[in-house]
Amino acid sequence: MLRSNTEDIRNFVREKDIFVVDRGFRDSVSLLEDLGLRAEMPAFMTKGAKQMPADDANSSRMVTKIRWVVESANARIKAWKYLDHVLPTSQVPYIGDYVRIVCAVCNKYLPPLSLANLEESDIQLATHMRHLSSQVNMLKTYVEENKLERGNAKWSAVNDEDLDYFPKLTEEQLRTFTCGVYQLRLSPSYIREYIDRDSDIYVHKENANLIGVRIQSRHVSSRTYLLWLQFTVSEVTAWYCKCRAGAHVVGVCAHVAAIVWYLSYARYFINRYGVCD
Repeated sequence: MLRSNTEDIRNFVREKDIFVVDRGFRDSVSLLEDLGLRAEMPAFMTKGAKQMPADDANSSRMVTKIRWVVESANARIKAWKYLDHVLPTSQVPYIGDYVRIVCAVCNKYLPPLSLANLEESDIQLATHMRHLSSQVNMLKTYVEENKLERGNAKWSAVNDEDLDYFPKLTEEQLRTFTCGVYQLRLSPSYIREYIDRDSDIYVHKENANLIGVRIQSRHVSSRTYLLWLQFTVSEVTAWYCKCRAGAHVVGVCAHVAAIVWYLSYARYFINRYGVCD
C-alpha cells in the first residue's frame, strides 16, 4: 500500500510530520524511513528480558499517549456486534459501506473522544511529559543498589490507616501524576481485590516516606508485583514497579496508579461511595 501510493501519501504529509504507529507496523518502519518519513512506534522488549528499560518505556508511553484516540475510535466501531467478529469473505463488498454508516452514527450522536484545548491543558501536559522523558528513575536505582526487594528486615508491615501522612491529591492532581486517565480507570478493579486481603504495605524502617507494596497482576492471577513509592506530605516524588513497564517516569504503570489513587484519594470516599465509583 505504501509503495503503490507513495505520491498520494507525500501530498498530504507535511515537512517534519511524524507517523505514530503501533507495533503492527514494525515491518513497515524501514520503508517509511526510505521514503523520507519519520515513524515512532512503541519499543519491543528484548528476548528474555523481564522489564523494559526506562528509556524505552518512556518513549513507548509518549507514543501510546498520542495513539490512544485511535484505539478508542476503533473500540467504538467494534462496539457494533457486526463489526466485532471475523466476517466471511462474502461480506467484503459491503464492509466499507457499513463502517462508513457506523462512523457517521458515532460522529453524530456520541460525544467527542477528545476535547482538546491546544492553548492550555494539552500543551501543558505535553511539556510536562517531555520534561519527564529526560529524567532518570532514581528510585529504581536506589531499590536495586540497596537490594530493597530482598531486604525484609528493613521493612515494617502496616495498614493503610497507618499512612495518614500520605499526601491527599485531587482528581486533577492524579490526572497530572498519571499523565492521563486510562490507568486511573483501571484502579478500582485493582483495588477491589487488594482491600479484601491482608495488608501488603510495608514502610521502610529508616525512611517513613518510602513504602513498598505488593499488588496482584491484572492478567495473571498467580503473579504479584512489587512497587515502591517515595513521597512528601504534598506529593508523590518517585515511583518504581517491577512489572514490564514499571521503570518509566513519564506517567506511571497501572499498579502504581492504583495504589496512589487509593491511598491519596479513594480511601476517603469508600464509606460514602464504594471503592468502584
